[in-house]
Amino acid sequence: MDNSRFNQPTGTRRHGLRRCPLAVACLLITMSGAAAAAAAAADAPQGALAAAGQSRNASAAQAKKEKAKKKPIATLNAVVVTGIRGSIENSLQIKQDSDDIVEVITAEDIGKLPDASIAESLSRLPGLATQRGADGMANKISIRGMSSDFVGTTLNGREEASTGENRGVDYNQYPAELISGVTVYKTPDATLVGQGLSGTINLHTIRPLDFKKMELAANLRGEWNSNGSQHAGAASANTGHRASISFIDQFLDHTLGVAVGFAQLATPVQQKQYQSWWWSVDNGSAGIDQNWGGPHTAGLPDNALTQEGMQLRARSENQLRNSLMSVIEWQPGNDFTSTLDLFYSTFDKRSYINGLQWSSTPWDGISYSNPGTSSFQPYPLITSGTLNGLKPIMQNEDTHEKDHLFSVGWKNEFKLPGGWSTTTDLSYSSARVNLHDAYLFTGLANGGTMNAQFNLPTGYGYPTFSPGVNLANPSNVVFTDPDNYGYNGREEFDHQTDKIKSVRLDFVHEMGWIFDSVDIGFDYSDRKKTKNANVLFAWLNGNGSTQGTYSNTYSMPINSGNLYGSTSLGYGGIPGIVNYSVLGALASQFYLTQKNGQNDWNRNYSVEEKVPLGYLMLNVDTMLGDVPIRGNVGVQYVHTDQSSVAYQTTGSQVAGTLRGGTTYNNVLPSLNLVADLGNRQYLRFGFAKEMARGRIDDEKVASSAGVSQITSGPAAGRVLWSGSGGNPRLKPYIAVGTDLSWEKYFGKASYVGVDVFNKNLLNYIYTQTVVNYDFSGYTNTNPTLTPTSNIGSFTTPENGTGGRMEGLELQGGLEGGMVADALDGFGAQANFSLTNSSIPQSTLASIPGGPKTLPGLSRKVANLTLYYERNGFAVRVAERYRSSYTGEAVALFDQLGYTKILSNKETDFQASYDFSSGRYKGLSLLLQISNLTNTPFRSEQVSGLPNGVQVGMPLEYDTWGRTVLFGVSYKL
Repeated sequence: MDNSRFNQPTGTRRHGLRRCPLAVACLLITMSGAAAAAAAAADAPQGALAAAGQSRNASAAQAKKEKAKKKPIATLNAVVVTGIRGSIENSLQIKQDSDDIVEVITAEDIGKLPDASIAESLSRLPGLATQRGADGMANKISIRGMSSDFVGTTLNGREEASTGENRGVDYNQYPAELISGVTVYKTPDATLVGQGLSGTINLHTIRPLDFKKMELAANLRGEWNSNGSQHAGAASANTGHRASISFIDQFLDHTLGVAVGFAQLATPVQQKQYQSWWWSVDNGSAGIDQNWGGPHTAGLPDNALTQEGMQLRARSENQLRNSLMSVIEWQPGNDFTSTLDLFYSTFDKRSYINGLQWSSTPWDGISYSNPGTSSFQPYPLITSGTLNGLKPIMQNEDTHEKDHLFSVGWKNEFKLPGGWSTTTDLSYSSARVNLHDAYLFTGLANGGTMNAQFNLPTGYGYPTFSPGVNLANPSNVVFTDPDNYGYNGREEFDHQTDKIKSVRLDFVHEMGWIFDSVDIGFDYSDRKKTKNANVLFAWLNGNGSTQGTYSNTYSMPINSGNLYGSTSLGYGGIPGIVNYSVLGALASQFYLTQKNGQNDWNRNYSVEEKVPLGYLMLNVDTMLGDVPIRGNVGVQYVHTDQSSVAYQTTGSQVAGTLRGGTTYNNVLPSLNLVADLGNRQYLRFGFAKEMARGRIDDEKVASSAGVSQITSGPAAGRVLWSGSGGNPRLKPYIAVGTDLSWEKYFGKASYVGVDVFNKNLLNYIYTQTVVNYDFSGYTNTNPTLTPTSNIGSFTTPENGTGGRMEGLELQGGLEGGMVADALDGFGAQANFSLTNSSIPQSTLASIPGGPKTLPGLSRKVANLTLYYERNGFAVRVAERYRSSYTGEAVALFDQLGYTKILSNKETDFQASYDFSSGRYKGLSLLLQISNLTNTPFRSEQVSGLPNGVQVGMPLEYDTWGRTVLFGVSYKL
């Protein structure tokens, strides 16, 4: 089982600025942007600048009057300027006009966002970073160094259900082709519902009445993965495609608008994985293991650092996503607008993982021949030689996951007499996940062992192993229990649903003097997430408790009808291992028995949250001397009623059903002010008290608890309760955030900005042991013992004190034409973020899995984009960097784990040509290469060595290859 990667100790490593060339480049670009701005201001005619400033102030005042309609900030007008520069211009205009501190992405054209996925586009914004999933896709977003747990996500302003066990959405569910833009709120206002602690991401779809005529856009791209096929037979393709079509039109004298879009993704995933299990100094001068206290490993020199086990795994996955978006907008007059929008997506993922692993600890009876060492500190590292007496474990896995995501919303906007307007919004979002996972073990026939020559890298990279047995030959391999796990295979069926029902009512009234309008609203949402997990163990026919006595040496050849050929592990020096149909073998050579363990029963639960919310916000529009001031001040009042139903277990047995919950209230004030300093220069201030509820699976009441008699200490002889589990009484994370930013815009797509922020975490969630826990309502699982009292100890997520985060964000963009006429068409964008944290280590060390830093916190994040766009040609090279962080990962069977992920730098390339005239007018050719340099995923473990020495050693090294897309698009 591949659980080792999530059970390793983690550490931290800081990277100086000198080790991040991209960060230096970002700073240079930002400074050059500021210089260009100053030069442009100095050279421009003063009358023109004054007129621009007056026009800006007038448009701002008019915008404040229109604000009474309370359209979302993300609503865009018709796209007039398209392409890279058009997207930048539209994004900057929205950013300027916003009263909150936001970052914005807009589509380059209909059905055409700047990147292949929403997550990749988001990762280029200041302070945002992505985390890869197990499939290598960028599917999670962190904002300002906080993990995806703290990010709120909405679609058209409505909270979205999620396919994971927490709240964070999988952004791969949302095709870039169907999203017209994204707004990231770094500071909230009182009307923002579904907000996160670190920020809120609002995805928005097209509004058809914003367009003047019918629009039709179609895209078709072929896809190729450079890693090639990792498997023979199933999932062997390394090619795929992406296709989309979008249609927009208006009817009934432009009072009825319709938009429909469909996107299909068929993409291959080909992963090459290598993992070191752990490292140790095996032998001391006394002939015993210094670190483990185990037996001597023959053939090893004294005081040498060795690898204690490893695995190579090849993954082939087919992903098929079909997504549909539709919007109907009706505006029969200026006083009424009704909008119905729908989003539906199915994501079908079928993965095949075949791997080879072995343990090489002192207890495994192995020995070394001709060991070679490389210089390493504090001990020499064994990097070559021959391992003798290995017992290879081959694990073949078949996983099928099918996700369904559905969202619908109906918004009605009315203008009423007396300066009033009102909006009603009904919405529903659901996510459904069905997971089927199965794996089987094979080993050498007759319980045999093998020798393997090896060469290990001293740093990160793939090793080479040369086994003395042909592991691809079915006659050498049998179904068995090669490492005495106690079973021959495992199968699991998971089912999860997440549903959010919401209703919202909003009133806006025009005012005068300091406040131009007041916004009063109410929102009610009911969210319920339910999960069921059913685990079965697979036993070879003729082996096991129901058909005889189980034996770990019992074996059976693989039926020839289930064989596929071989799976190549050539990247690790092994030509191949046997490949077969896991499900076919399960059906013909195994039988199953239900075997839910304690952790499996704990994943059977439901959590419900009923949240009525009220808000009041005053929109500011005034003058401070000669300086126009705009913004908002308001407050949210949030009431939460949460409850959970789950099992109480003792060991692998269900003792009863538990119910629990709590209610709590939060008052969340917020303030956003923007000072218009003239000449498109703004000073912004944001202050807000923010909240984010804990992980949904932390709020479950599922518990393992029982009574036992204490045999020693002051409580000897007493019968006491003890247990562990979730906490249905968990309160949310609370933080107070402060932002101060300065922005300067010049030209059409040039700007410079500086943002400093501070976030005080008043309430944090961590795992601790509560010594005075009340077990009333729990079932006594040991009827022969009567507990002394209902009070005992319980390990559970609890609320505690938080800490502090602070950061600096620099961003800038520059059009080449502002520097020299010869550079017209060229441009650059760059940003750099630096985040520090003083989160209490005692708090962080208690998080399950033991991260030593706040999960998701990269101290440095930087992006650099260079582009050229002229005469139909467009070229863009984009690079993103994030420093090391503790990442949240999902291990086998959808179980959460943490690991330290090292710094990562990825480069993407895009080139296109648009035919603007002639018979091919409307046609575009596009070439995209994602992960141009095939950047690997690298994680680290901290190994404890003798005398208290700790050293960071490689844990995992994976590559997914380059993804190349080439195709055409057509717009009518």
